[in-house]
This record gives sequence, structure tokens and C-alpha cells, in this order.
Amino acid sequence: MDHDGDKKVYEELNQKLDRLNYIFTKNNVIDLIEVLGNRKSLFFRNVFSGIGKGIGIGIGVTVITAVLVILLQKIVTLNIPVIGEYIADIIDIVEKSR
Repeated sequence: MDHDGDKKVYEELNQKLDRLNYIFTKNNVIDLIEVLGNRKSLFFRNVFSGIGKGIGIGIGVTVITAVLVILLQKIVTLNIPVIGEYIADIIDIVEKSR
């Protein structure tokens, strides 16, 4: 029997398994497999993720809209003839919808 040849094959196999384990750990594949295997955990994770995204979008749109309204009000005070009238109309529409 070729004992040295078997030992070399086992060492190569062990090195390849260590490399594969490193890649899986680095890319969080094991965590992903655990999450996908547990449907209840996956469901709740997606629900909370969706709620978080919805709240974030709502806050972001509110802040951006408020900043735009403030900027438009500042432009109206500069009394630019053509632009000022359109912006004043927009501001009136926004304030009436509150």
C-alpha cells in the first residue's frame, strides 16, 4: 500500500476544505443558509425590514419636501418676476393641502 500517497491526498483535501470553510465564513453563506432554512425567521426579518424601509422613506420625503418648500419661499422673497409667480402658486397649493 502507498501510505505516503494517501497521506498526501488527505492533506490536499484538508487544505481545500479549510479554504472552502474560509470562503463560506467570509461570505456569510452559513448564516444565509440558516435564515433561508427557517421560514418563520425569514418572514419576520422581511416584515421588519419592510417596515424600516417604509418609515425611512416617509421621513426622507418629509425632510426633502420641507427643505424644498423653505427654499421656494426664499426664492419668492427675492421677487424674481416669472419664477416667483409659479413658486408662489406652488406654495399656496402645498399650504392649502395641509
